[in-house]
Parts: sequence; structure tokens; C-alpha cells
Amino acid sequence: MAWLIGPALVAGVAYLDPGNVASNMTAGARYGYLLVWVVVIGNVMAWLIQYLSAKLGIVTGQSLPETLGHRIRNPWARRAYWLQAELVAMATDVAEVIGGAVALWLLFDIPLLWGGVITGAVSIVLLLVQSRRGPRTFEFVVIGLVAIIALGFTFGVFLAPPDAAGVAGGLIPRFEGTDSVLLAASILGATIMPHAIYAHSALSRDRFAPPARAEDPGPGPRIPVSLEKLRGISTDRLLTATRWDVTIAMAIAGTVNLCILLLAAANLAGVPGTDSLEGAYAALDAGLGPLVATLFAVGLLASGLASTSVGAYAGAEIMHGLLKVRVPLLARRLVTLVPALVILAAGVDPTLALVLSQVVLSFGIPFALVPLVALTAKADVLGRHRNRVITTAAGVAASVFLITLNAILLWLLLTGA
Repeated sequence: MAWLIGPALVAGVAYLDPGNVASNMTAGARYGYLLVWVVVIGNVMAWLIQYLSAKLGIVTGQSLPETLGHRIRNPWARRAYWLQAELVAMATDVAEVIGGAVALWLLFDIPLLWGGVITGAVSIVLLLVQSRRGPRTFEFVVIGLVAIIALGFTFGVFLAPPDAAGVAGGLIPRFEGTDSVLLAASILGATIMPHAIYAHSALSRDRFAPPARAEDPGPGPRIPVSLEKLRGISTDRLLTATRWDVTIAMAIAGTVNLCILLLAAANLAGVPGTDSLEGAYAALDAGLGPLVATLFAVGLLASGLASTSVGAYAGAEIMHGLLKVRVPLLARRLVTLVPALVILAAGVDPTLALVLSQVVLSFGIPFALVPLVALTAKADVLGRHRNRVITTAAGVAASVFLITLNAILLWLLLTGA
């Protein structure tokens, strides 16, 4: 069973990307423990969403973009769906490349633009590892980076523990003004990321791909008996392992994200300039010492390097599944890398760009989540593995919550409130 674990840990890197760091650090520095409840609820919803994504890839042998590419018959509708997914992938890259660039600047004083180029180059190397050495080697590399991320972002909490009463109070859902709503949407956009939904189904498909493709079972419910035979392991056993995989990945991601917010709430709240990554680094250095600050920067670097490779993998899958075309690796990587480099070259505040990129991701969530819940509830897609009624109800509730929050945010932004 342990050997079957891995895809969720790779997809879970999306929950530990620099956008998460910026959003949670900013939330803690500005509002203390106020938005703890958003991190907790986001992680609970993320468990369900990532499991459904993995289940789709395991049972059907197809990723979510592939499934949608087959089911959206109108070519213009399919291209429109691809366009919004591509924009989400670009927003993802903005967060990840900028985060890696900021970390290289903090650690080695490398200019932000060159730091972005280095981060993008490393992501290409990691993608080459995935394509040439297989998914298992790629998993080992990414899981190693996850361990560095966890150490870098949690160490400071043990040196300066948060206030227990403040944490408990932060579990009560509430807001304080428009900016707290913006940050809540940013946290959710960084926690429940559309490209992680697309990527997890593809990672599970690739990880458990049989030696040969199963034959089309024809009309009627798609119960992939042929996939089970080719794999040599039952689908039920794979789904059991996947539940453990997702649970472990979300426990790690949730703990790290909560530690980031608590670290800022306990040590940076009210300190001028600490709602930026570079300001937080300087404050941690002054308040908790250079070791904590350096580990924070190292964690940020590992976060950028790992998450940008997974993001590029998701982008390639989105293009292949929806447009049914394969683009050379370098060209595909440049599609989403260039906007991030343009932002760095223009001198836009890195932390502001990170937070706003997460808001863009938040608006892309419904386009990935609603089809996922709908498809996994269909007997003609998953057969006997389709969602139970309570699972579908939970997925619908999560979708309604996220869409409502995005609608409120859009109204606040348009009215200037």
C-alpha cells in the first residue's frame, strides 16, 4: 500500500506554493488570527476535491482535461474553456516564478528577473526528469522538496509559539472589511488551485498507467475491468491507497499553511512592512534570528522550484487534453513563464503580484470544480465508483461556497467598496 502513495504528495505541492506563503503571511501580519478559519475550511474542501480528481484519473484512465476534451463537442466552447484554464496556468506561474525569484534575491542577492529565469530553467529540468525517468523518480524529487518546504516554514513556530486563545478565536468565521475578504479569496485561491485539480487526475493516470491501453468498453457504464486486468491491481485497492495519499498530503499542506499564518500572526502582526515577503524576512531575521529567516527563504525557494514544475506539468496536460495537441516542452513552458518574467522586469511589487495572482486562481476554481463534481457523480463516467449522494452534496456545497465568495469579492471590487 505504501508503494502506491505519491501522486497526491506531488499535486499537494500546489498547496505549498509561494502564493500560499504570500497570502497566509499577509493575512497573519495584517489581521493576526482572524483568517485561521479560512485556512482550515480550505484544507477540508481541498481533501474532497483532490480525492475526486485522483479518482477520476484512476477509474477512467484519463485526466480531467482529457475527459472534458472528449465531452465538450463544440470546438469553440472547448477553446473558450481552454483559454480560461490557460490564463489560470499563467497566474499560477506568476506566483511560483516570482516566489522563487524573491527567495534567490533574499538568499543570494540575485536580481529578481534573473531569479525568475533561473526558477523557470530549474522547472524545465524537473519536467525532463518526469518525462525521461518516469513519474516515480519525479515524485521522489518533489517529495524531497516538500520536506525542505515543511522544515523552512514550520521551524519558527516552535521557537515562537502562537497564542492558543487567539488561534481558537480565529476558528470563528468572520471578516473585517473589504481587504480581509480579498485575502480570504486569495487564501482559497492559493489553497484550492484549479491547476492542482487538473494535474492530480493526470498524475494518477500516469502513475497507475497499465503497460497497454485498455480497449474501449463500448456503450453503457464505463466499468474499467480491462484497466484492472492490465494493472494487475484492483481499482478499489488503488482508491483506498489514494485516500491515504490525499490525507497525508493535505495534512502536510494544511499544517504548513497554518504555521505560516500563525508565524506571521504571533510575530509580525502590527510590525510595519511585514505584509511583504522581503519585509517578513527582515522582521524574522531581526526578531527570531538569522536561522529562522534563512530557513524561511530556503523554504520559499523550494516552494517555487517544486510548484512551478508541477504547474508546468498541469499546463501541458490542459493544452493536450482540451486542444488535442502536443507542444514541445520548451515552447509550452515559455507560454506561462513569459508573463511572470514581464511582471518581474516591469518592477511590480512581488508580494502584491503574488496575492493578486491567487485571486485570479480563485475565479478559475468553479470552472475546474463544477465539472469535476458533475463528472464523478455520473455512472456513465465512473460506473460503480461514482460518487455517493453525500459526496456529491459536499462537492456542491464547496462549489456554492467558493462561487459565492468570488461573487462577493467581484462586487466589492467593481463598486470600489
